[in-house]
Amino acid sequence: MHLVQFFFNNRRPTLRDRTKLKSFIKSIFLQEKKEIIKLSYIFCSDKQLLNINKVFLNHDFYTDVITFNLSQTLKQIDGEVYISVDRVKYNAKVFGVSYTEELHRVMFHGALHLCGYGDKKRAEILQMRLKEDECIKIYFK
Repeated sequence: MHLVQFFFNNRRPTLRDRTKLKSFIKSIFLQEKKEIIKLSYIFCSDKQLLNINKVFLNHDFYTDVITFNLSQTLKQIDGEVYISVDRVKYNAKVFGVSYTEELHRVMFHGALHLCGYGDKKRAEILQMRLKEDECIKIYFK
């Protein structure tokens, strides 16, 4: 089915050329030899994502992205990526990058999690950053 969808929950980020973006996200999974069954990006507020973080992960802090892997197999991807637009805007300022770049980085970060990349250990974080940087470079070339 290869379905990539965007949902907006009280926040509506500017996503130019959604067709290109969906195609690029699909290419990340193809490169990792994964098939998208369904992938939903849900854009929301800090408050909404904090609530999800508390309820589902027992974490009481703000974050920019939470990824839920609902897949039945390792090769076929069914997932949800929740993104706080408020946190992305804040982090873009903190990191000195454009909001557009940070938004796309977070979207690619969620896709990479579903491909099996982690970000808990130092080595995983470095690998995740390299993959994110690669995605940003290719997407915006």
